Amino acid sequence: MSTRILQWLSLVGIVWLQSINGTNSNFPAYSSQLKQLLSISQVELNNLAFASDAGKLFGCFAGIASIYLPLWLVLIIGSTLGLIGYGVQYLFLTNQISSLSYGHIFLLTVIAGNSICWINTVCYVIAIRNFPSNRQIVVGLTTSYVGLSAKIYTDIVDAKFSSSPTERAKAYLLLNSILPVIICVIASPLARVVDVKSSRNMGVGFITMFVITIATGVYAVFSSLEFMSSKLSSMSNAIGIFVFLLAPIAIPVVEKIMEVVRKLNIKTEMKVYDFTIEDNEGAERMESGVKEREASEEVHEVCAKEEIGVKVMLTRLDFWLYFFVYFFGATLGLVFLNNLGQIAESRGYSGTSTLVSLSSSFGFFGRLMPSLMDYFFSRTKHMISRPATIVALMAPTAGAFFLLTNSTDLSLHISSAIIGVCSGAITSIADHFSLVTWQLVFTTRKEMDMENAWAWIATNTLSSSGVPFVFLELS
Repeated sequence: MSTRILQWLSLVGIVWLQSINGTNSNFPAYSSQLKQLLSISQVELNNLAFASDAGKLFGCFAGIASIYLPLWLVLIIGSTLGLIGYGVQYLFLTNQISSLSYGHIFLLTVIAGNSICWINTVCYVIAIRNFPSNRQIVVGLTTSYVGLSAKIYTDIVDAKFSSSPTERAKAYLLLNSILPVIICVIASPLARVVDVKSSRNMGVGFITMFVITIATGVYAVFSSLEFMSSKLSSMSNAIGIFVFLLAPIAIPVVEKIMEVVRKLNIKTEMKVYDFTIEDNEGAERMESGVKEREASEEVHEVCAKEEIGVKVMLTRLDFWLYFFVYFFGATLGLVFLNNLGQIAESRGYSGTSTLVSLSSSFGFFGRLMPSLMDYFFSRTKHMISRPATIVALMAPTAGAFFLLTNSTDLSLHISSAIIGVCSGAITSIADHFSLVTWQLVFTTRKEMDMENAWAWIATNTLSSSGVPFVFLELS
């Protein structure tokens, strides 16, 4: 199988992994029921939401593990942590475990949040190594599927489980524990590093992938709207989203068909034309020379960077811009979305799952927008700067919070959609900002000094996706 096909198969595997990796994003859909089942206060519930994000502070261990362990094992470790974190909570709620204290639940939630980092790390490593010339586009495109996770989990719960709020809360915990394990086992043969010599002339494939991704987002948005979801059965809704998730596999299938057709054409030409040995050797030498030049250019492009430690990093203006973008930007949306269930309950609105699906679908589009802009407009002279884009996105976010003062359900839906898309875009832009300025690259070295290790920890605390960053400065 050619390298090109293996590259696209790895992209399909990453998409599947990311689409189920946002297990913490469906927390608002069952938070109110969890509060009742555990008999905890609102403050304690908020602390559990924090615990899930706090688990990402230890994402540096996933990055270190990716250096020394095979990536399939890193996937298994991550999914196992999620199985333990969510699975034990599920067993407790179903009375399979007699007693757990609030401290135990908090610790299990931290472990579950940390599991996200392991799967994310594998996805980032594969995307960056398998697509060295287009790593920024691939990372942005695949991470957009994290925003779709809450929609996927909600559709499965709606289709297969009881409508009882208590049973739905248990169903979310069950799915959060077992679905990542299943998908990791399925995707691990696909999601692997490929020996890539050149990743050029892949424009048609990327455009096709963007079309599939946009179509997936459009379907997710319309199927989340109440007037549309009422016309579709829950099972039809779930089947539709799974069909769109399977659609990217069409790209490597078409590549394989084209490869077979090219080989047949070559054999036919060899029967018609009598090539001499000298001609063949000359063609091979020319092809080998082209490949060597492309490989040397690729290596030069990837390796022309210099690692910096935490001391130098803390003196960079870009680092602090990145810090405050997360602190004052994406965090606002994260707090709102984590408390979406409580907000809906306080307003007397019972369709929390609809709000979660809606904000998830729009968040998917928000995460996708920066990748689209980079791919189609990065070479133009009229590209809007990233800081200006972030400022522009903060304006509708502020407006959405003011809109919440209106007590109607429509204003709640509109605000959730606006905050979802803006938060997703800000998160993606901040990640892209670190990629463009420093180039997000995972090193293949087997040694790491303590200064760089602490740089991983420091920058990882800022990443909402829980991925340990290695900042490399352009030379």
